[in-house]
Amino acid sequence: MERDMRTVDDVLGLLDGLFAPDADRWTGGAADWWDGFYADRTRPVPFFADKPDENLVEWLERGLIGGRRALDLGCGPGRNALYLAERGFEVDAVDLSPQAIAWARERARETGAEVRFLCQDAFGSAGSPLTGPYDLVYDSGCFHHLPPHRRISHLALLDRVLASGGHLALTCFAAGAMGCELSDAELYRTSRLHGGLAYTPESLRRIFADLTAVELRRMRDEPDGSPYFGEAFLWAGLFRREPV
Repeated sequence: MERDMRTVDDVLGLLDGLFAPDADRWTGGAADWWDGFYADRTRPVPFFADKPDENLVEWLERGLIGGRRALDLGCGPGRNALYLAERGFEVDAVDLSPQAIAWARERARETGAEVRFLCQDAFGSAGSPLTGPYDLVYDSGCFHHLPPHRRISHLALLDRVLASGGHLALTCFAAGAMGCELSDAELYRTSRLHGGLAYTPESLRRIFADLTAVELRRMRDEPDGSPYFGEAFLWAGLFRREPV
């Protein structure tokens, strides 16, 4: 008989274990799965292209995002991290996959961009090197791969590292267009995330209620020849932590 749970981390770990082992896309144990995903760089995966998200570019050009330091969560091959570095940000970029981080570092060497790439779980105890404060936390496609209880970990990270007056920007699956629409409770009954979770604007505003919603819109669909990445099945959201 085990009666050893006493912390929030203990509860979160227990809930992690309610999902099938091969459904894990968010803990350090998912690194092998993501390595397999990134192993073939020639696959026609849209976000393998070395170009930044169209919403990130627009918000920077409109002056909605500023500051000096940025954190890129689930950076993949580094396309947004490299763009932020080119725009003068000091960038930390984190991903579970050694393959993704190796690819991102190769791209950085080719362009001369300086980014601190970290291969680790951003939301567990291994996230301690992410000290902040960051003026921008950018999450392009990481959030929708978190199970419901790990939203707590995402919010805790923001609370710890996002600067006063700083911004969270994210893209995630849009309900009705892409992603799983089962209720949170049903996800635990099925023990899977079914490819990633869909969100509505209302649910995103509720989850990030401690932040001010600056803009929440569908990402624009960018053609193949565009210098920017954009897929209309994603939400693009920009939230601000009000200065204190």
